[in-house]
Amino acid sequence: MKVALLRVGIDTGSGGIHGPLFRDGTFEFVPIPDRQCVEERTYANTMGRHGRNFIEYFPDRLRERMRDRPIHSDPEFDSFTYGDPGRPKAGLRHLDPGDMLIFYCGLEGWNFKADPRLYVIGYFEVCSAGKALEFRPEEQHALFSNNFHVRHSSIYEEQKERLVLVKGSPNSRLFNKAVPISSVGQDSAGKPLKVLSPEMQRVFGDFGGKISIQRSPPRWVYPEFTRGAVDFVTSLE
Repeated sequence: MKVALLRVGIDTGSGGIHGPLFRDGTFEFVPIPDRQCVEERTYANTMGRHGRNFIEYFPDRLRERMRDRPIHSDPEFDSFTYGDPGRPKAGLRHLDPGDMLIFYCGLEGWNFKADPRLYVIGYFEVCSAGKALEFRPEEQHALFSNNFHVRHSSIYEEQKERLVLVKGSPNSRLFNKAVPISSVGQDSAGKPLKVLSPEMQRVFGDFGGKISIQRSPPRWVYPEFTRGAVDFVTSLE
């Protein structure tokens, strides 16, 4: 079994904010902006799980600029798909049925004080993964028709040679409550850096010493930790 951790969702470098964390531990998963501007859904016209349009989570200084920005909803947790054409994510094509792709994102207290941290927010129990062109057209449509990169034909045509797609089984989940996995470390220049916390290193291992998870490619859990990591994640709310 293979287990990978992947950062997703809006952050200060892509969208300008952290996602909102609520006092009871629940959260809203806010997508990153759609840079290609092909999506009809925007931060102003798209409502999250908690009854607010996404734009309401932006501070006043950003609302006018972000109101009509289209969203890039990926991963999506309605039919459990994820796609990415970038080189750092290319290894996800090697996920097999039964493997696990765990998602984490940056969250910050909304209407209460909670400093920004990284949180596990859900997972896919993988049922299929590979490069887009490895799937027959009818298979691709059946599995990935709801994915951002497949739904928009102009995007698909431009990316199809390098696009990696992952499909989660019905056992996949977006959690009700987020679980913190980061603590504050330092980079080589002594600047603050979000790293996998000591507690979570006991669950996921230390990725061969590469514990920085602030901006990173997928982190692959070493085999001796995979069973414990799966048991931990599947026990969450």
